[in-house]
Amino acid sequence: MANREPGTHLQSSLKQRHMSMIALGGVIGAGLFVGSGVVVHAAGPAAVLSFLITGALVVLVMRMLGEMACALPAVGSFYEYARLAWNDKPVGGELAGFLTGWMYWYFWVIVVAVEAVAGANLIQFWLPGIPAWAISLTLLVVLTLTNLVSVASYGEFEFWFASIKVAAIVVFLFLGGLFVFGLWPGAVASTGHLLSHGGFMPNGIGPVMAGAVAATGFYFGAEIVTIAAAEAAEPQQAVARATNSVIGRVLFFYIGSILLVVMLVPWNSAGMATPYVSALEAMHIPAAAHIMNAVVLTAVLSALNSGLYASSRMLFALTRRGDAPRSLAKLNARGVPVRAILIGTLFGYAAVVMSYVSPDTVFAFLVNSYGTVAIFVYVLIAFSQLKLRKRLEREAPGKLKIRMWGYPYLTWVAILGMLSIVGAMAFIPDQREPLALGVASLTVLLVAFTVRSIWRKLRSPDPGFEI
Repeated sequence: MANREPGTHLQSSLKQRHMSMIALGGVIGAGLFVGSGVVVHAAGPAAVLSFLITGALVVLVMRMLGEMACALPAVGSFYEYARLAWNDKPVGGELAGFLTGWMYWYFWVIVVAVEAVAGANLIQFWLPGIPAWAISLTLLVVLTLTNLVSVASYGEFEFWFASIKVAAIVVFLFLGGLFVFGLWPGAVASTGHLLSHGGFMPNGIGPVMAGAVAATGFYFGAEIVTIAAAEAAEPQQAVARATNSVIGRVLFFYIGSILLVVMLVPWNSAGMATPYVSALEAMHIPAAAHIMNAVVLTAVLSALNSGLYASSRMLFALTRRGDAPRSLAKLNARGVPVRAILIGTLFGYAAVVMSYVSPDTVFAFLVNSYGTVAIFVYVLIAFSQLKLRKRLEREAPGKLKIRMWGYPYLTWVAILGMLSIVGAMAFIPDQREPLALGVASLTVLLVAFTVRSIWRKLRSPDPGFEI
């Protein structure tokens, strides 16, 4: 039982419709609906450029992942690709895989905690009398149970969560478009606030670049589709279609909706704290706050659901290579890695407790470090594609059903772009702490890898681990 991989006897659990929505839903999170206002408030209408820069990098990374996932579908996805890319140098391959897998797991278990806290705050909008910790606990329990039932239940929940988010964006784009083009009752066609209040780039290029750094975390999540591919009925076709569909739509949804927001709401107004609510109010749509609160809550629940799924599958993959205790690989009768899910949930519980007990120290460390860790993961993915593509062209060109555009030049563009974002964080006051904490997290993992390597040499074979 423990030797089976998730999805071995549930090859049709995740349907094509699940995969496409998982890809889209993963990248449309609460950050778009709420966090985007922070970027706009700093950069002005030019925040559109911030999201365009980061979005272009994410699109390139998704194309790389699509190429590798179609050619080499595997449990753990890019964790395995990192190991394979450097398999000619065993220590390098082990280190790359170890860092990729554990950083990705760390990112998503923090997301679980952050979204549980955010979900509680949103529900308190309607139910102010219920303690936030009780709501957070309830959300974690409910979605943990959903993930424990089967991968199909995760896929179904995520399909509907993502469908609501996508539908909300489409409706917003449609109504906003009618308003700015003067087709809305009482509206006059105009650029709105796009060029007023100091112009398109009122604060210069600096905040635009800082906004690109902040926007990186908003896009993170689309890559879940390559992890879910191992539990899809037809992994190669599922990933090919899902990655292709997400590329254009992500840019359209993000850039289009942000553009409408800055046209409908003054960038320097208090309303930018809740950008989409304010945009709906500008169009005189009744109950705007309730509508967007419900949409954002859906986005939060989707992220929480995805966090439990992605962290558990990555932890399961880590056990297969001896990078995590083998005991966590045990599956139940439905092929679900129960222990891996529960470990992520317990970490989430602990982080939620810290959000109330130590909000300014422990919880602040977790929240401020995980965004930088996400960028590190994307950089490792890009380097993996750079090496694996060369090998695949030489040894198995027929497996390259999807090809990265402009290889290797666009891959290097993506790598340099992401490294530039990390470098820019050192010169942006608000980003220095997240950078330092992200590097601290990376250092902890390097120490853990060194300890694990020494342990293996002292005790071989290790009954708790298996390669």
